[in-house]
Amino acid sequence: MYDTLIRGVLVLDGSGAPGIQADVALADGRIATIDGHGHAHRAREVIDGTGLALAPGFIDVHTHDDTNVIRTPDMLPKLSQGVTTVVVGNCGISAAPVTLRGHPPDPMNLLGNREDFLYPSFADYTRAVAAAQPTVNVAALVGHTALRNNHMDRLDRRATDSEIAAMRAQLREALQHGAIGLSTGLAYASAFHADTAEVKALAEELDAFGALYTSHLRSEFAEILQAMDEAYDIAAHARVPLIVSHLKCAGAGNWGRSHEVLASLDTASRYQPIGCDCYPYSASSSTLDLKQVTDEFDIDITWSNSHPEAAGRKLADIAAHWQVPLHEAARRLQPAGAVYHGMQENDVRRILAHRLTMVGSDGLPNDPLPHPRLWGTFPRVLGHYARQLKLFSLEQAVHKMTGLSASRFGLHERGLLRTGYHADLVLFDPHRVADRASYADPEQTAVGITAVWVNGVLSYRDGQLTGARTGRWLRRSGDLRAGFTAFSSLSTSQEQP
Repeated sequence: MYDTLIRGVLVLDGSGAPGIQADVALADGRIATIDGHGHAHRAREVIDGTGLALAPGFIDVHTHDDTNVIRTPDMLPKLSQGVTTVVVGNCGISAAPVTLRGHPPDPMNLLGNREDFLYPSFADYTRAVAAAQPTVNVAALVGHTALRNNHMDRLDRRATDSEIAAMRAQLREALQHGAIGLSTGLAYASAFHADTAEVKALAEELDAFGALYTSHLRSEFAEILQAMDEAYDIAAHARVPLIVSHLKCAGAGNWGRSHEVLASLDTASRYQPIGCDCYPYSASSSTLDLKQVTDEFDIDITWSNSHPEAAGRKLADIAAHWQVPLHEAARRLQPAGAVYHGMQENDVRRILAHRLTMVGSDGLPNDPLPHPRLWGTFPRVLGHYARQLKLFSLEQAVHKMTGLSASRFGLHERGLLRTGYHADLVLFDPHRVADRASYADPEQTAVGITAVWVNGVLSYRDGQLTGARTGRWLRRSGDLRAGFTAFSSLSTSQEQP
């Protein structure tokens, strides 16, 4: 007797291979059988999958859910779009290990307020996640900026040798407790003054653990190729895989350069293990950065501590109302958050379709008016880009959100629909699935997500949480370098638009 039987469903196994019609049975949190021959099976719950697709639960490889998996463990923005695993600690900012002397520095404030940083060691954080029992599984990177915060009196300089040694020891301790690797956010003022040598020294700790290096590049604007070269250099020095975070061509002067950027990625990937992630939108979101203020594209204010009434308004309109230049208006709003409509759609499509690209939302759950990617990323890939634009097949879309991601991040027995694997699953209507979140009204659940199971337990169905919270803390599993060859034959290049 199985726990659950999903009958007559289109199985998209996460590998990129063509889907098959089959019955799928679950037992004891695992996939018990995948039967394409119509044999009779008995189960406590039987679900008719006619006309629906069943895929591995989506893996959001780029999140800032670090404190939210503990403070808001139902994780509705993720579960409602079929996400069953989140990777936290991206862009150099993580909730652990962190010891604050005051308010969290920008951009660590994206993760929460001072009272939300309660985890001086990585082990403290893993215990807190386990105790919170979130609805989704959680894996974590260690943020470079978090380490700098812990050991430096100020962040506008390079770390000393003794500070680097202290950071290395703390990173090593986190890796021993299952951290996936090290992330950097070198574009931010809190890390920009760290030179390449500082990051190389930290990254040396990753080699012994088979961990990886992820980088929010030092620049995503005119100097992006140089910034990519720096990231390649760091990863090669440490002899570890590299993930380039939210790869994009930012700024009007950079539009159309995705051909150059992807050519660089392809060339480097011949010599070292490399991947990247991307979100399916032509606007980014972060704190309001005076260096990015421009009149070349719209900038929407999402929050402002000094002027809360500015949330939801365009920076240009605020400046006009105050009768001041854009930069002065941005300065008055600090600290604040913003959505930057600074990318070209063709560049987004080209990067998203690339063979090395995984999908990550980069959503900011603590923004009062979040970017729609927080609620809509994965259904948007399935609906808008796969079904409507036919940028890639449905099977390849699922692969970019499941099997490829699990392989790259060492998530053992997840990301593929295989007998014996953990039953993280999403049941959806491939003809209806779509995002509804918009810039004006971002907190909208997707349509077409029928059901979501996490570790074999039905956690979301027909637009509602079931109340089950069965997510787990996921340790790094094995040497992650192996995951960069697992799908070499299936992750082939798509025709570039």
